[in-house]
Amino acid sequence: MKISKRVSKISESVTLQLNSLAVSMEEEGKKVWNLTAGQLPFRPGNEFTESLRSELVFLNSFQYSPVAGFKKLREKVIDYYNTSREVDVSETHNVLISNGGKHSISNVLASIIDPGDEVILLAPYWVSYPELVKLYEGKPVIISSSIYEEFHPSIDDIKSAINSKTKAIIINSPNNPGGIHYSESWMKEFASLVLEYPELILISDEIYFELSYFDPKPTYFYQFEKSLLERTIVIDGVSKNMALTGLRIGFCIAPNELISAMTRLQGQTASGANSLVQKALLGYNFSLIHDYLEPIKGHLRENARTIQDILRENQLSQCWYQSKSAFYYLIDFSGAPIINKYKKNDDDMTDYSSQICQGLLTQKGVAVVPGEAFGVPNTARLSLVPTKEFFAEAITKIVEFMKEAEG
Repeated sequence: MKISKRVSKISESVTLQLNSLAVSMEEEGKKVWNLTAGQLPFRPGNEFTESLRSELVFLNSFQYSPVAGFKKLREKVIDYYNTSREVDVSETHNVLISNGGKHSISNVLASIIDPGDEVILLAPYWVSYPELVKLYEGKPVIISSSIYEEFHPSIDDIKSAINSKTKAIIINSPNNPGGIHYSESWMKEFASLVLEYPELILISDEIYFELSYFDPKPTYFYQFEKSLLERTIVIDGVSKNMALTGLRIGFCIAPNELISAMTRLQGQTASGANSLVQKALLGYNFSLIHDYLEPIKGHLRENARTIQDILRENQLSQCWYQSKSAFYYLIDFSGAPIINKYKKNDDDMTDYSSQICQGLLTQKGVAVVPGEAFGVPNTARLSLVPTKEFFAEAITKIVEFMKEAEG
């Protein structure tokens, strides 16, 4: 059976082999410190689970929802967005509720990309951005950054990449996998830049907005230039901020015309999102998210400090930067002795992240995600969510590995 060219071009996840190896090691009775988790290992708040339970008696909670989502929930999402971002898009924007943030991004890119259109991605980027752009016959254009700039891409580099084929830019702040959010000064510069290109579509992935654990909190380009809201698409949802990854509810907040187009698309592909969860969200007070996340953010702060302390104690401060949000960290191998086991010479610019991560797993039992999946060579993403003791053990193992040099 011949597979379409469109699907054949989709890259397989680089983490599958390592995950398979980690599972095999655990089955053999070996201890594995798995830091690959992309979700909070905490129970959702009681207020939400009670709301979910109360909806179980209603027939409508088990039937089709409107394709775009229940109207009252969409209004509630807009109200929460307006309040939390200090803007007002009630008249210009609408909401499409989908099966998770990834589905929302897919809807957006399918609705705006024509063959040959370019989409600028800022590395580190979320693993699915380039694959989805290519799926819809667009071309990803990558703007690199490094630990030395705390993964803030150069505004000048972004400007140099914009041309007549550029359709959109995707901003992910707070950032997966970097664990940072772009500074206010960076956002202001970015706002000034994109004002020069009125046809450019701006996609702001804000799925981790509430998960910032060091001040200042995240800000966005459109807060400084309100006119940019006219061409801004916001991705959000409840997967991360309410620990509901498996319940698959995402939000897309966008200008009315685009929401109408995406609703037509979703109506032919996936129909409406989970009706039971939507009904439960209607009965939940979104202002409780802040209270729910407070102890979780305290936990993330502690683990972020653990990384700093252990790297400093082992004279690897050059591999450290301050993470501030989401629940990830990019450990940088390029400035550590371990890189000399892989580099052929001083001028070797090869990305060895997959090989390094495989060595880390087989030799030390620590599973992380290779940085090549996120556009940042010779790094690895690790999750900050494990318990403090388990996490400290894992970081100690990673540092032992990083200090190993050839000979």
